[in-house]
Amino acid sequence: MIRSRRRLAGFTLMELVVAMALLGVLAMVAMPLAELSWQRQREAQLRSALREIRTALDAYKQAAEAGLIARAPGDSGYPPSLAVLERGVRNLKDPKAGQLVFLRRVPRDPFATDASVPADQTWAIRAYGTAPNEPREGRDVFDVASRSMRTGLNGVALREW
Repeated sequence: MIRSRRRLAGFTLMELVVAMALLGVLAMVAMPLAELSWQRQREAQLRSALREIRTALDAYKQAAEAGLIARAPGDSGYPPSLAVLERGVRNLKDPKAGQLVFLRRVPRDPFATDASVPADQTWAIRAYGTAPNEPREGRDVFDVASRSMRTGLNGVALREW
């Protein structure tokens, strides 16, 4: 009787090895799925951030064309930096000299690796008049793109989104 109680009290070494092997296999299957989920989440954040910034850039351009923002002759009408979208500019048609603010905050590139860099400096900036395949910074901000060298799940490089 005493022997049978001992035997029922625990697991054998073989049972533990088999259980650990099964857990290892499950972990190996789960890791790629977790990586895929992380990539999808970051790509959704990137799409959202790009849409938000590009909408603000277009709103700034429309306000400049409507005469709400001071423009020098020859200016494209796009903001000189991303920080201007957050900081705001003086509304020329407002008698109370109010500010036009286009973004509450500049979103951070979700694929940026250095957390100490300000959000507006995590983006690759394309100036007005530069070629889409060779974006360069200039006097204004016409478009933004991710600086990441990764490729999206759709097969397109993130910097080309």
